[in-house]
Amino acid sequence: MLDLIAKPSITPSDAAWITAETVENFRDHVNPGFLEYRKATSVAHAVAAVEWEDSGPNTYRDVNGKEYIDCLGGFGIFNVGHRNPKVVKAVTDQIKRQALHSQDLLDPLRAMLAKALALFTPGDLEYSFFCNSGTEAVEGALKLARAFNPAKQTMVAATKGFHGKSFGALSVSAKAEFRRPFGAMLPNIEHVPFNDLEELRIKMHTLKMVGEDVGAVILEPIQGEGGVNIPDDDYLPGVRRLCDEYGALLVLDEVQTGMGRTGRMFACDHWNVAPDLMCLAKAFGGGVMPIGAVVGTKAVFSRIFDNPFLHTTTFGGNPLACAAALATINVLIEEKLPQRAAVMGDRMLDGMRAAVADFESIVVAVRGKGLLMAIEFVDNEMGFALSKAMLDRGVLVSGTLVNARVIRIEPPLTITEEQAEYVCTALRESLEEMAGKVPVA
Repeated sequence: MLDLIAKPSITPSDAAWITAETVENFRDHVNPGFLEYRKATSVAHAVAAVEWEDSGPNTYRDVNGKEYIDCLGGFGIFNVGHRNPKVVKAVTDQIKRQALHSQDLLDPLRAMLAKALALFTPGDLEYSFFCNSGTEAVEGALKLARAFNPAKQTMVAATKGFHGKSFGALSVSAKAEFRRPFGAMLPNIEHVPFNDLEELRIKMHTLKMVGEDVGAVILEPIQGEGGVNIPDDDYLPGVRRLCDEYGALLVLDEVQTGMGRTGRMFACDHWNVAPDLMCLAKAFGGGVMPIGAVVGTKAVFSRIFDNPFLHTTTFGGNPLACAAALATINVLIEEKLPQRAAVMGDRMLDGMRAAVADFESIVVAVRGKGLLMAIEFVDNEMGFALSKAMLDRGVLVSGTLVNARVIRIEPPLTITEEQAEYVCTALRESLEEMAGKVPVA
């Protein structure tokens, strides 16, 4: 395999070997469930599922050389495009100097990245803890929130919310299918319906009345895995007011919505709401390195000033990841990608709504903000059918983890107008195929 990845190009026999080995090894050594999920239970059906290389900022190729427009974006990691040259250069430059830090001395890239986040995150967010993923960022935020006020251990999250799959993150996530196999979750976690201020007020008041005061409310500003659920304009400002009224921290999970995805640098910027803690990951590493962060106010972080070893990680904030994140921030700002996401998102939503106009019996809704978009179908099977039909036409889309009837459209913020137009055309052709209006190959 090392020899193959060193080759500038692979032969058809190489591709056949890679495909066969990949399917066999997923089946025997990773998890055979992934084959069934991909509808690729044999080598013959697995070709499109075996990717090989990026072929441009918005596309990738499979092992046989077929090109696909990426409208999944690695679940939102490729905001600045695949292999953005500025991000790749930063990582390449840094790896020539040092890959990982000593753990004991002060590493400058972590310091510089923390300052950058203090400068461009909303409100009074000043301090950062770096980790390797969104799940780890949520875990860090939960620990910081409980450390901030040990007398207020109760946390409130939202139904259809998704924050990760480690125990703490899963405890504040909402899908029972992911929770039940693992037994009891963290205690003192409550859930309320998303986008319902009155239910949140009742919950916080009731808990206060029984002596279980809420210490933190954790939400996604726009629910990603729950189906791209966009709240009413008064929701997040109202949540901020309730948190202030009851003395609770507001924790916003911007792992998927941050870094320009929704047309602003952070989704909470749409409603001028600043949290006490913010979680970042996914696109934070520019689609090149994994990195997550918890960014918080000085008051919250001060609880671990006396002992900075209360919450640590070996690889978090490593020089390569920090170099990638710094370059990503520069690209987003210099190339005005959040603003571009707003414009392209409006155009794609218009095109997608036109494409589904004649298919009311199949499509329930098209919605989105910026380039975080979704198509909701009448049932799960329709969503699976659309994903397959779009893949056949060279467009990668996928469902959401909490709401399987919803297909997300989440391309890099660098998607071209021509590619966006093709995606909308492929969507209409796919729906026509599904509706039986054209012969199915």
